[in-house]
Amino acid sequence: MNDATLDRYVSFQGIDCDGNADRLMGMLARQMATTESRWVGYFEKKLAEKRRMGADNLHFIGSQVNTLSAFFAEEGDTEALDLLAYLEETCC
Repeated sequence: MNDATLDRYVSFQGIDCDGNADRLMGMLARQMATTESRWVGYFEKKLAEKRRMGADNLHFIGSQVNTLSAFFAEEGDTEALDLLAYLEETCC
């Protein structure tokens, strides 16, 4: 099986899901630090829950795809939106 036909539900081998999830979380943190968006309070609460539950970044992203998408769209962050779409399609 080559990488083009790799079934993401069987194996994440060769896909840096965790690294890309970490990258997206860095983008989220940077956006949250520079905006007055209504989403900041929401994500602060959800990130505190994530820490308490011990969830990893990929789990958090998979659980928050729609809200992350709304936030990044509101901020006009197309790079984050593209990465989010890639993660959703490839890793979640």
